[in-house]
Amino acid sequence: MKQRIQVSRILAAAAVLGFGVLMALQVQARNATPEQIAERLKPSGELCLQGMDCGGVAAAPVAAGPKSGDQVYNSVCMACHNTGAAGAPKKGDVAAWSTRLAQGVDTLYDHSLNGIRGMPAKGGNPNLSDAEVKAAVDYLIEASR
Repeated sequence: MKQRIQVSRILAAAAVLGFGVLMALQVQARNATPEQIAERLKPSGELCLQGMDCGGVAAAPVAAGPKSGDQVYNSVCMACHNTGAAGAPKKGDVAAWSTRLAQGVDTLYDHSLNGIRGMPAKGGNPNLSDAEVKAAVDYLIEASR
């Protein structure tokens, strides 16, 4: 019984304290100037995309020229072709690639450019040129013969 009374007193004290804090915050919010409100609501950061001027600091320059096959592979393709995700044949798996190579390189180019089964067109990066995608295919084939 004494424990219940003690717990009740603690809960009542916490409720009174919480109510007091809430009232103080409400008074503070009512008395806030528009400048104080604007300061509390301003963003805590900003998004700076590649090639943009971000607050006077230039972002990293965009790489010039086409990417090589290994650059494309390492930035786009490896997520699936190193792990076998979504049924992708793994880089270096000669048996898995031999059946695909039998279809011809042009078919592999077509599948890479336009997508097939779980693989989206251009590996999901529409900014790649056809030549860059084909270079990545050549790189992957060479590593898987």
